[in-house]
This record gives sequence, C-alpha cells and structure tokens, in this order.
Amino acid sequence: MNIVAKRLWFFLTFDSILSFLSLYLSFLLRFNYEIPESFFASLFFYSGIICALKLCAFWAFGVYKIPWRFFSLDGLVQLTKAHLAAYAVFALFLLLFKADFMPDFPRSVAVIDAVVSMLILGMLRIAKRLFLTFERKKNVNALIIGADENGEYVYRNLRNLNILCFADGDRQKIGLRIHGKKVIALDDICAYADKHLIATAVIASTQNMPVKSLYELLSKSNIKDIRIVRLGESAQSAVVSEIKIEDLLARNPKDIDTNAVTQFIRGKRVMITGAGGSIGSEIARTVLRCEAAQLILIDSSEYNLYMIGEELSSPMVNLRLVSVTDQAAINAVFDEFAPDIVLHAAAYKHVPLVEKNPKAAVINNIFGTKTCIDAAIAHNCPAFVLISTDKAVRPTSIMGATKRVCELYLQNVEPKNTRLAAVRFGNVLGSSGSVIPHFRKLIEQGKSLTVTHPQMTRYFMLTSEAVMLVLQAASVAKGGEVFVLDMGESVNIAEMARKMLTLSGKEHLGITFTGLRAGEKLYEELLINEDDHASVYPSIFVGKPTKTSLKTLLKQIESLENASDIAAALKVIEPTFNHNKGV
Repeated sequence: MNIVAKRLWFFLTFDSILSFLSLYLSFLLRFNYEIPESFFASLFFYSGIICALKLCAFWAFGVYKIPWRFFSLDGLVQLTKAHLAAYAVFALFLLLFKADFMPDFPRSVAVIDAVVSMLILGMLRIAKRLFLTFERKKNVNALIIGADENGEYVYRNLRNLNILCFADGDRQKIGLRIHGKKVIALDDICAYADKHLIATAVIASTQNMPVKSLYELLSKSNIKDIRIVRLGESAQSAVVSEIKIEDLLARNPKDIDTNAVTQFIRGKRVMITGAGGSIGSEIARTVLRCEAAQLILIDSSEYNLYMIGEELSSPMVNLRLVSVTDQAAINAVFDEFAPDIVLHAAAYKHVPLVEKNPKAAVINNIFGTKTCIDAAIAHNCPAFVLISTDKAVRPTSIMGATKRVCELYLQNVEPKNTRLAAVRFGNVLGSSGSVIPHFRKLIEQGKSLTVTHPQMTRYFMLTSEAVMLVLQAASVAKGGEVFVLDMGESVNIAEMARKMLTLSGKEHLGITFTGLRAGEKLYEELLINEDDHASVYPSIFVGKPTKTSLKTLLKQIESLENASDIAAALKVIEPTFNHNKGV
C-alpha cells in the first residue's frame, strides 16, 4: 500500500471514530452531561448518517488530498466548507425524511456537533504541523528575506533551521510579526546577524532588491549559507535550493511584454530552425505557451530534435530532420506548412571550434541562413527573424564574421512581402558551450578554473529573458532592422569564476589564466553605430541599417565557397573584421 492510500485509510478511520465521539460529546453538552435513555437510540442511529455525510463531503472538497504535514489555513477553510455542506444535507434529510422507525433528534445537537467536530477534526490535522514546529532544530540560526506569502511558506516548511526573523524592504511591514517572528528592515540585517549569530539566509522574495544586491548585502553580514526560493506556479510549489551564479547574473528586464508576444504568436504557424539547441528549444517552449496554431521544428541533430519533441509532445508540433543547407528540403518544408513566422536559430556558435572549421561555419551559418531567407521570401512568409550575436559587431572571430555577413544579406536582399529582421544579443546563461557549465564541470572535477585573461568581460542573459525579448522585438519589426538587446552591464569572467568558487565552497581550486584563444576578444560590443536608437521598449534597441550593393555582396558570398583563405574573404565583405588568430 502506497503512502497516499495509507494516509487516506488513516484519516477515514480516525474521522469515523472522532465523528462518533464528537456527536457523543455534543449530546453530553446538550443534556448537561446526563443523556436521557430515550436519546441513546438517536445517538447511535444518526451517528452513522452524519459520519457518512462528513466523509463524502471531505472527499468532495479535497480534504483528503492535502498532505498531513502541509495542512494549513487553506486546509481548515476546506474542512469548514465540508462540514457546512454535510450538515446542510443532514438538515434537509431531517426535514424531508421522517419514518416511524427513526428516533427523534434534538436539532440543537446538530449545531453543537458541527462546531465540536470542526474543532476536533481540525486539531487532528494540525497536530503534525504543531509537532514539527516544536521539533524544529535549534542549532542553526537563520533569517528569511521576504515578509510575504513565499516567506511564510518557507518558514512553515523549512524545518531544519531556527528562523529568528524576517527581513523586508517594504517599510510598512517593518515591526510586524509572522508566526511570532519580527520583521526587520534590510538595512538592519548586518547588525542583527552579528548580534544573533545568523548563519543562514533564505531569499524568498526579490521584490524590493535584486538577488545580486541581496547576495552582496548578506555576504557583508558574514552569512555564508545563502539559499533562494525557486518559484513554481504558486508558493506551494516553490523549492528552496542553493544560490547559483545564474541567480546573480540574471537581469530580469522590467519591460517584457507578454501580451505583445502572445498576440504576435497566437494562431500562427511558426517554424524554428535549430530547434533542438539552447535558444531554439526555449523559443519552441515559449511559442507553444503563446498558443501557436502549429509549430514546425527543424534541426539536423537527430538527438536534439528527438529530445525537444519528447518534451513538448503536442499534436501541433511537427518535427523535421533537415539541415538548413539543404535547399530542396527547406523549400519542401515551406511548401508543406506555409509558416507565418520563421525564427532562424540554427548556427555554429562555438568560437574555438569554428576557428578550426571555418568552411563548415561558412556553409552552415552563411549559406544556410541565405537558403532560409530566400525560401521565406519565395514563399511569401510574412515574418523572418534571424538570431544573431554580439560577436558580429566588429568581429574578431570567424563565427562573428559569418553572423555579420548574415546580417548584411538580410538587410540588403529584396524582401518583397516578407518582414526581415535580426536580433543580436550576448551570451546566454547555461547554454551549450557556455562558460558557466564549463566552470561547473571543472569544480565538480576538483580542477582549477581556466580563464583566458584577467580583463575579459562578457554580457550575459537568462535564456528565458533573451527569448522573450527576441519575440518582442520580432513583434514590432517593420523590416530590415537589426535589433540589439540591452544586456545590462558586462561581467568580468575572472570575478564570475571567483564567485562560483565561493558559492561552491571551493575557493582553494583557484583560477588559471591561459591567454586569449583564436577568435576571442577581451570584451564584446553590441552596437555598431553610435546613433542606434531605442525602440518602443527600453531593453530593445534598433541598429542603423548597413546598406551595400546586393549584387556585389552576392558575388562576395559566392566567392567564400572556394576561398583558400576564408578569413581574408570575410574581411572583404566586412572590413571591420579584425581576425584574432590567438597566441
């Protein structure tokens, strides 16, 4: 018998026993503890009826679905509703059904029993909660950031810590008490932590201060164990876990417009290339949530395509194992599905790998993108969006240069009935090939973290943030734009590595500087022209178009196919390309 069935039988048994005891106690109270013999028959006859009605009501109101240790105020409300429903039915029963064999029932007993039963059965259910509260271990002093629903939920369910107080940035909450624990100001954390020897902090809410600022504040307060609540759809589905570097780097842009993205996607046939990659798969998830009529996922990797197909598993999702370089196959997909929106995420992006395989990058990144753009135009696809990169700005790598050529072709080809746009952004946290998973792997292996240069900086953004802003930019595209996402402040990679070592408690592993690799540069840029301007959204900028002769550009692109020196050929197309060949 599983734990759910055991819990159900436990409560059915005890609810039945306690229901009888409740009714017996109600008779005692009604008759001043001396029940007349004439009413004993009434007690036993009606106890079965009342008990059956209550058990059915408890089931109908979901009382038996609430785990014992998590029974809270919401559970008590449901228990109360179930009692009221049960006794309402019992009252109708007394009014409508009266037979000679049925003994008399004192009406006042029903009212008394309803109250007594709610108290007794309610106490049974909160007994474990009370026991766990008193059982809370007192060896680790802690505080909770956030005097709200999330903070209260953490307090009730984090049993291995001695929570001393809550801290919040809302001045109106300062001095209040939650479960008897005082709410202090964020500014008072340092003094409070020092006085009460606070060893652990749990960040339950970030409404008044970003995670990065809270982490720095808690670190200054000598609190070493810092945890964070990862929210689900509700506080009840929240999970408390160790803080990660992604939490400190996340930007959380304030101008994400979910409605604009949903209106752009809803009811459309959306095609995504590179759908099995980090960006492509997140785009697929988002597009599906935004109620697309049909989703066409394209990838040349069987494994990646299979994984995203298994995850989404929807009849509206269509998987096509196709390379973007296969012109006939791409046109066949357009013929089959006639997509309304194409989101082109397919590309080779790993800088050092592309440096060793420049021809493959040219074929996949440039020719593949050209094939998709041409197919979209030929099939009158309303919208085509190219996922570009900050490495396309004054590129120093083959990868960046190939993406810049894609931007140039998109801006100069005759679009006809297709709105063509590109969206450029920096590194995505946790994506394949990203430095963060690499550092995490080295830490797990007990190895020193390798950084190419002490001054190297990069822009970072959460995948979910990047995808929402990409779709948001696409929704306002009129054609020919290169949108640039505001990536916030650049991050020093060496400092980030040190923070990761600190968070994992492995500072002793240290950092090893290896020197710049081929194609790398110390810092990334997002804009080419200083007169690039903001769009209707502060987090999205519009780059000034770069106009060039399409005829010349096509010849230059064609020359790449047989070029003996691809870097030199790319520099002809993009003069700002200053190839870093490494040390």
